[in-house]
Amino acid sequence: MFDLKNLGSAIAEIAEERGIPQNKIVEVISEAIASAYKKEYGRKKQKIVCSFDLKTGDLQFWQIKEVVSPEQLYTEEEIEALKEQRDKESEQPKKEDDFEIDESSGKIRFNPERHILLEEAKKTDPEAFVGNELKIGLPVHSDFGRIAAQTAKQVILQRIREVEKDESFKEFKEKEGEVVSGIIQRIESGAVFFDIGRLSGVLPKREQIPGEKYRIGQRLKLYVLSTEQSAKGPQVVLSRIYPKLISKLFELEVPEISAQQLAIKGMAREAGFRSKIAVEATEEGIDPIGAMVGQRGTRIMAVTNELAGEKIDVILWDEKAEKYIANALSPAKVLEVRILPRNKAQAIIQDEQLSLAIGKEGQNVRLAAKLTGWKIDVRSVSQIEKGEDGQEFAPDDEESGADDAVVSEETDSENLESVPNHG
Repeated sequence: MFDLKNLGSAIAEIAEERGIPQNKIVEVISEAIASAYKKEYGRKKQKIVCSFDLKTGDLQFWQIKEVVSPEQLYTEEEIEALKEQRDKESEQPKKEDDFEIDESSGKIRFNPERHILLEEAKKTDPEAFVGNELKIGLPVHSDFGRIAAQTAKQVILQRIREVEKDESFKEFKEKEGEVVSGIIQRIESGAVFFDIGRLSGVLPKREQIPGEKYRIGQRLKLYVLSTEQSAKGPQVVLSRIYPKLISKLFELEVPEISAQQLAIKGMAREAGFRSKIAVEATEEGIDPIGAMVGQRGTRIMAVTNELAGEKIDVILWDEKAEKYIANALSPAKVLEVRILPRNKAQAIIQDEQLSLAIGKEGQNVRLAAKLTGWKIDVRSVSQIEKGEDGQEFAPDDEESGADDAVVSEETDSENLESVPNHG
């Protein structure tokens, strides 16, 4: 059935091709050989295991028996009583071999192929104890009939597929919260399916950037939202709107982030339209905004292009709330920020800057409120002089859109200087 001595190179090839550890494949083959052995030489109810030496091709076989005590076993009288009860409740009498005992009572029906009494087990292993599994050596055979060989082949193919799925699941479970590159395979009922390597990923409608168009064969960067086991196998759920997608894309473009010379402190996003991202230099001599923007804007444009043209404001984080809020309202120039009770702040703007501070449909100040966590009351100089009310935007403004529009980075402080018109 197998050329056991030359199997090592085949295992190495399968392991590399399918991304499965060699020891897992050896386990699969050992199970298959044990299955073939049982079919050819074993008996019903036997539990047979095999050990396969990858280097030499040598085989060893054992029968596994559970060590039991007499107190655990049903007596013959109890078994007869259970049979009579079974026959009364059943319309058609069953064969003896079909009779199964309910072991929920804690008792078992002794089967010499699966059980061994403690007294007998101690003759083989003096340290044996009840509940232990005893390995009893079996004659070594490597010649198997056609049916047994076919059974083994089916076991190998099935188990390798299962192991491959398990390994793929583990791989993408570890990638949750990371960005992967995917190629669009198909589009169905609004959901977009991607080839992301060893698995397919799904981009549901709710995780798509509003208005973004997709085409078969298109390559995109995607955030791995979750990896779950389903009836059809591992399922990877992807996102294009999750705020941390932006920070992960900047990590790919800005080496200062991975070098820990620069930190992203927080983000606020309305996917497909505009985002604000807060940065701080963690090392002297680093210009955080310059590093994020790149020479002639190359870095920030790479991220913007990946996000279908979404505008991005990069602003400087500041531990002082007044400065932080002023920065967050970029590209508008703020004259003064007054901190008020109940987590409110009043931003005073030149009259000609008011519409810029508020933004289209309130988007700029709404994102600033989300980012800073402050309720921002925006007023122009003339409104202050006349005592008129301004416009207040809170982090939980009903117009905010996505549930996860704000994400704080490692420090969980969403504080942030601004890049005029990089958004």
